[in-house]
Parts: sequence; structure tokens; C-alpha cells
Amino acid sequence: MIYSVKKYREKGIKITPQRVAILKYLDGHRGHPSAEDIYNEVKKKFPMMSFATVYKTLERLKQRGEILELTIDPERRRYDPDTRTHHHLICIVCKKVVDIHTEIKITLPDEVKGNFELRGNHIEFYGRCPDCSTIGKNIRTE
Repeated sequence: MIYSVKKYREKGIKITPQRVAILKYLDGHRGHPSAEDIYNEVKKKFPMMSFATVYKTLERLKQRGEILELTIDPERRRYDPDTRTHHHLICIVCKKVVDIHTEIKITLPDEVKGNFELRGNHIEFYGRCPDCSTIGKNIRTE
């Protein structure tokens, strides 16, 4: 298990059985789940848990730099437990998100960046995943 209860306690996150279940769910998860996805899974073990518990836990983890909140899906926020710098491929049909851990160098001309001190970037590529490419070749999604 990658997550450490001690690490989260040191970051000021109160540890409860429900939060441990949320942390275990996120541990190594690469599916970029929404709060609803996490809630639906964790509530199987903790049926009395509220959605607010999941949401508040995600907010606290985000504030402490333990997860990234992605705004790549206009219908719902998604979360990424991989906080290393990386980019994403996003399927425009099924909304699948795939991490890209390849460095992509982009140089902005001075007239574009102005006085900004750049600290990083995040690039999103959109298209159809292999599954959606084979099942709907004639469907327009643009």
C-alpha cells in the first residue's frame, strides 16, 4: 500500500475509517474518478457515509497537494491521485482519460507570455479512444 496514515496525519488530515477507505480507493487509481464514482464505491463498505464526507475529504486532499482536481469534464470534476507533472488524452465519446508522462516542450513567445513567470503547463489532447473508434466510426462527435 502506497498511502500512509502517518503521512496524512502529519499533513493535518483527520483519519477516520471512511477516509481510510477513500484513501485506499485513490491509492494507485488511474481512472481519474469523480467524487460520485468514489462515493458509490466506498459506500458499499460504509453505507451510512455521506457524499459530503467524500467531497470534504477530496477538498482537503486537494488543498494539501495530495490529489489534483481536473476540470476536463464539463459535467463533473474528476480527481487524479498522480500529482506528478503530466498531461492527458481525453476521449470525446466515453470521457476516458489517459495519463501522458512524456515531457512536451512548449516555448511561448515573449509577446504572449508577457511578464508571466511560467511554472509549468498541462496539455489536454482530445480524440476517440480505441474502443470508441471501432464502435462508432460513422457517428460525428465534434
